[in-house]
Amino acid sequence: MKPTRLKSKNTNIPYLSASPLFMNRSTSTHSLAPLLALILSLGLMQAQPASAADAVASAPAKSRPALTVQLTQASSAEWEQTLSAHGSVTAWQEAIIGAEIAGLRLADVKVQVGDRVKRGQLLAQLSDATVRAELAQSRAAAAEAQALLHSAQGDAERARALQAGGSGALSAQQLAQYLTAEQTAKARLDSAQARVASDELRLAQTRITAPDEGIISARLATVGGVAQPGQELFHLIRQGRLEWRAELPAADLVRVRAGQTVQLAAGDGSKVPGKVRVVAPTVDAQTRMGLVYVDLSGPGAALLRAGSFARGEIQLGRGQALSLPQSAVQLRDGNSYVFRVGKDQKVQQVKVSTGRRVGDRLELLGGLESGAAVVQSGVSFLSDGDSVRVVAASAPAAKP
Repeated sequence: MKPTRLKSKNTNIPYLSASPLFMNRSTSTHSLAPLLALILSLGLMQAQPASAADAVASAPAKSRPALTVQLTQASSAEWEQTLSAHGSVTAWQEAIIGAEIAGLRLADVKVQVGDRVKRGQLLAQLSDATVRAELAQSRAAAAEAQALLHSAQGDAERARALQAGGSGALSAQQLAQYLTAEQTAKARLDSAQARVASDELRLAQTRITAPDEGIISARLATVGGVAQPGQELFHLIRQGRLEWRAELPAADLVRVRAGQTVQLAAGDGSKVPGKVRVVAPTVDAQTRMGLVYVDLSGPGAALLRAGSFARGEIQLGRGQALSLPQSAVQLRDGNSYVFRVGKDQKVQQVKVSTGRRVGDRLELLGGLESGAAVVQSGVSFLSDGDSVRVVAASAPAAKP
């Protein structure tokens, strides 16, 4: 007899009846065990997804543990308004001193770099032997011309007297000759005297002097060298005055006025006071930057050197500034962030732009309004969307 095929509740899984009436005699009881195990496992697999989903749904949702934080508010206070700038320290005016006479040897150099000199002080001496000899010759020629003039004037006076007496001893031609000789002698004397003045001037030019008081910033003169007209021998910082030429964008130049005070940072950290002298009327067409000329004064100016690069702040006056404690601002990836706390006690990361730092306060230039509550400290442990527990608000910050 053939075994009868029965259908189970699961229509997709056929199985054979285990009734002894339908079993072959050669089939043993233990051969049905694997078949029964297969049927049982298939039933459990179909029931498993529903039970797993129910287990996940019934499990309680887990939340991140809350952090304990304090809040602070962005407050507005009156701060000193400053404008930071960079620029070069240069000489107020630098005089270039050279030789005015050619072909003379430098006999002596009196000063060195860094020496402070006065107006008219001797800086270098040129060899003047040739010039003195020429001056003596021109003076002798002037004396000779003076004697000739004296003789010609005597002859002319006598000729005038005879002409006035009406004796007729002299003709008109002879009278004219005496008068012409007098004028010629006078012209020769004037020429000789001019030559004397020229040689005296050349002698004076052998002394190279300071045109103004100041500091020798460069020395190119060497003993034994032959000076040429226009050749640079010394550089002089007039009156020892230095100035700072600050570079500012065109948009900031309109905020700067002549007379505003400036604080310049020296190399040792000290402050050098200054005052805006003039604002350049033009800006560079390539960089769109303009110059502000600042006069430096006080003993601190001696710490600066012409040609150095310095940073300073121009005092624009006082004004309102929005600020936060520095601990409430987090610097991340080159940007500044604060964390606002919402009604659900979750923090929201807000990007802000910062400015000056005064004490432990940091100026806010944008991104946050006045009175906004943010996390005061511990911001480095927070991320956007974290849950927090607020314990207390810090007291309002005092004016800096």
